Amino acid sequence: MSTYLVTGAAGFIGSQLCERLLGEGHRVVGVDCFIPYYDRSIKENNLQDLRNHPQFRFLERDLRTEDVADVMTGCEAVFHLAAMPGLMKSWDDLPLYSSCNILATQRLLEAARKTSLPHFIHISTSSVYGREATQPETSPTQPFSPYGITKLAAENLCRAYEANFGTPVTILRYFSVYGPRQRPDMAYHILIRALLEGRSFPMFGDGEQTRSNTFVADCVEATCLAARHRDRALGQAFNIGGGEIVSLNTVIGMLETLTGKKAVIERKPGRPGDQKHTAADITKAKELLGYAPVTPVREGLAAQVAWVKSLL
Repeated sequence: MSTYLVTGAAGFIGSQLCERLLGEGHRVVGVDCFIPYYDRSIKENNLQDLRNHPQFRFLERDLRTEDVADVMTGCEAVFHLAAMPGLMKSWDDLPLYSSCNILATQRLLEAARKTSLPHFIHISTSSVYGREATQPETSPTQPFSPYGITKLAAENLCRAYEANFGTPVTILRYFSVYGPRQRPDMAYHILIRALLEGRSFPMFGDGEQTRSNTFVADCVEATCLAARHRDRALGQAFNIGGGEIVSLNTVIGMLETLTGKKAVIERKPGRPGDQKHTAADITKAKELLGYAPVTPVREGLAAQVAWVKSLL
C-alpha cells in the first residue's frame, strides 16, 4: 500500500483518479481549494463517495498560499492536477490563471524538493502545442492562448526543478478529456444538456475542428501507469489521448442518435485561442507505459449522456 497526494482531487478527473487509487488499495490525500469557477456543489458531489472511504483524507487548501509539505512527507508520488481550466476565461483573468497554474505549481515543486518526494507527476495539456496538436512530444510548443501559456510555464518550472534540484518529474499532456463528471463549461457537457433540454447549442466555428478525445477512464489509466512505471516515466513528457479522432460535427451526429433529439445549432465565429486540430501521437506512452486507450468515442459519449441524464 502506497500513499499518494492528488491535487485537484474534487475535480472532474482528479476525483476519479482518487477512486481508482483507493480501489487499488492505496491511501490517498486529496487537496482542492474550491475556487469559485462554478457551483461548489458540483465538486462536493464528486467527493461524496470519497469522503466515506477510510483510506481517503481530504484537505481544503489553496496551493497558492498554503503549504502541503506536511502531508507530502511519506507520499510515493504527487499527482498535480490542480489548475485553473477553461481557455476563454484566461483572456479575461490572466492574474487568476497565472497564480493557479504557475505560482501554485512552483510552491508545490518547492515542497517536493524539501521533502525529497520520489515522483512528481505534473498534468499538462495539448494546449501547449498551439493551434495544431498532431505531432509527438518533441514537436515545438507554441501555445496561442493565455491558458496554454500558463500551462507551458508550469511545465518549464518542472523542468527547472528537475535540472537544478533533481526533482523526479513526469509530465502528462491530456488531450480533450470527456465523460461522466465533465465540467459544466466544457463543450460536450453543454451540448448534451442542450439536446436533452431542447435548447440551442452555440457552435464556434464550422464544426470541422477535430479532437483526439480521451475518455476519462482511459485518462486515469494512463495516469496510474505513469506512477506504476516510474523508472520509465521519469524525465519524460507523454501525450495522453484517445484512439479516435472525430470532428465536432461527427460528435453532434452521435449525440443526436444517443439522445433521440435533433440539435439546434446557433452558429458563431471561431473563438480566439481555440485549437483547430488535435490528434494525440501516443506512440511514446504505448512503448514506455503500456498505455492503450480502449473506449470508443460513441461508448464514452453514451456514458456521459447517462450521467447528465442523472443530473436532470
